[in-house]
Amino acid sequence: MTAETSVPSTALLAGADRDGSNYTARHLLVLEGLEAVRKRPGMYIGSTDSRGLMHCLWEIIDNSVDEALGGYCDHIEVILHDDASVEVRDNGRGIPVDVEPKTGLSGVEVVMTKLHAGGKFGGGSYAASGGLHGVGASVVNALSARLDVEVDRSGNTHAISFRRGVPGSFAAAGPDAAFEPGGLRKAKRIPKTRTGTRVRYWADRQIFLKDAKLSLEGLHQRARQTAFLVPGLTIVVRDEYGLGEGGSKGEESFRFDGGISEFCEYLASDKPVCDVLRLSGQGSFKETVPVLDDHGQMTPTEVTRDLGVDIALRWGTGYDTTLRSFVNIIATPKGGTHVAGFEQAVVKTMNEVARAKKLLRVAEDDIVKDDALEGLTAVVTVRLAEPQFEGQTKEVLGTSAARRIVTNVVTKELKDFLTSTKRDAAAQARVVMEKAVAAARTRIAARQHKDAQRRKTALETSSLPAKLADCRSDDVERSELFIVEGDSALGTAKLARNSEFQALLPIRGKILNVQKSSVTDMLKNVECGAIIQVIGAGSGRTFDIDAARYGKIIMMTDADVDGSHIRCLLLTLFQRYMRPMVEAGRVFAAVPPLHRIELVQPKKGQDKYVYTYSDRELREKMLEFQSKGVRFKDSIQRYKGLGEMDADQLAETTMDPRHRTLRRINLSDLDAAEQVFDLLMGNDVAPRKEFISSSAATLDRSRIDA
Repeated sequence: MTAETSVPSTALLAGADRDGSNYTARHLLVLEGLEAVRKRPGMYIGSTDSRGLMHCLWEIIDNSVDEALGGYCDHIEVILHDDASVEVRDNGRGIPVDVEPKTGLSGVEVVMTKLHAGGKFGGGSYAASGGLHGVGASVVNALSARLDVEVDRSGNTHAISFRRGVPGSFAAAGPDAAFEPGGLRKAKRIPKTRTGTRVRYWADRQIFLKDAKLSLEGLHQRARQTAFLVPGLTIVVRDEYGLGEGGSKGEESFRFDGGISEFCEYLASDKPVCDVLRLSGQGSFKETVPVLDDHGQMTPTEVTRDLGVDIALRWGTGYDTTLRSFVNIIATPKGGTHVAGFEQAVVKTMNEVARAKKLLRVAEDDIVKDDALEGLTAVVTVRLAEPQFEGQTKEVLGTSAARRIVTNVVTKELKDFLTSTKRDAAAQARVVMEKAVAAARTRIAARQHKDAQRRKTALETSSLPAKLADCRSDDVERSELFIVEGDSALGTAKLARNSEFQALLPIRGKILNVQKSSVTDMLKNVECGAIIQVIGAGSGRTFDIDAARYGKIIMMTDADVDGSHIRCLLLTLFQRYMRPMVEAGRVFAAVPPLHRIELVQPKKGQDKYVYTYSDRELREKMLEFQSKGVRFKDSIQRYKGLGEMDADQLAETTMDPRHRTLRRINLSDLDAAEQVFDLLMGNDVAPRKEFISSSAATLDRSRIDA
């Protein structure tokens, strides 16, 4: 592959002597074009696990969606084939097939093989698109063992295939077929009115991890989200591979003509206190960007950009905030300048109106962001040409002018609603304002209460539960709190722990199910109260993660049904009243072993005892020993509880940071489990009964510990 002047090369240090005396230019390796992508895939798709695999699919789908945004496409089909390939079809204009004069290649080859090339660089092809970088399709091509492209355009179907980025054609189906290098070819004649693009690729398993796989649920969520954002677009997801539950196959179709207003209603889970508001407008800004001139040189040029703002929002009776933001239908989960502008405008406008209407007294503090956004469900979308993202994963919008324009639009439109003189609108606006003011007063009262609590004497603040076996270290980052099931396990854990930085808190039996209990009942519960008191950061809206006494909270329960139930109850407590601990990644579940295999006459350097953590791992380990001729005792120990281990075993397998395994409870787990918590642990019995009845047939009875 030849180097292009417009494609920056990546120089990597290949090796050098430690003292540097023989470090010369021959030690530098220059990666050109798609070689750099294959060498450093994480730079372009984030990772080579399941998330990276999904990101590749998004890149191809988003190219088709960009056609829909331009009004050239209204049908997209995503097919998961049974040979592990993925195909994306659209009825857009089709990738250009004529020769690009600078490279001498067809448009399809330029798009698929050249980094930072495409129709999104100011050439007038797209007024708004999902990408700025121009590396999407070419990166997917580089990371595919085989990629086929068919373009319907100008009365012909044009076809070309690629093997790990090299253009040509395959003699048969599949990535292992014979390959011959070549260029774009005409496959057959078609009606001139038929246009579109079909891209089918096989992900390269030399690049991606063995256990990386696509998520059908994630694909459905993304398709549904895109269909909301592009009204009139139909997205069909056909699963022929069998990624559904129990290996089932099927087809789902998504189309929503209501746009983001319908999306906002879909996201909201609480009762509304106002109708869905639609705030829309636009603005313009100037920026200097490099533009390719007639001589092939990149010249800095000042261009005027238009930025469209479209926001749907409504307040509900709940307390949580649900805010989704998008730039040209690309989700920005970590926000950016458009979200900052939206939040700034909401807070500023609410304070102005609250002061003008005397809802806030002169001496009272202003409403802050948390108060204004309490119970808010919002979808914030902006559309502009060549958005500036922070990184190819496009999670944060960096275009600075977006903040100013969004702020201006939201301030004007929201103020019109909050000061409306129409009867219905005025009543709804007053409820929204009173809700924000009440949240502000509650926050201030809670802060004052917390300050009063902190002023207690050292004697008063030292009254921690007597059953807490605290650690000696004051270093929060290093300290760990183990929540231990039962007093029997506590005795062993005391001997197994490192008392310098590991604290123990035993809980007796199953704690209160806080999902269907009031705050008062939760605080009255001895075990819940002890956990909150020991962590020392409060609970609910007053929770202050900076005041937490421990860096890690580790749930250590038995590896049986009761232990799983206790762990579920503890997770319910944390997700409802101490959620910032989970968001910060500071809540873990210990993973104790299930079995211990004792070896007979182990070889030098071989451990006498081998621990396994599942029945499957036990079977695999036993087969491994049998194939290698390693002898072991038939009486394999099966641990029913932590109390059955002695201190050395517990330390080695579960508590010693050098050997243990911990499962981090992360935010994606909680977001996915929010509805499950409500289903399994909430007050509504009928859905739970229906879930248990419908799931009974899928139970593997051999897993019941009888």
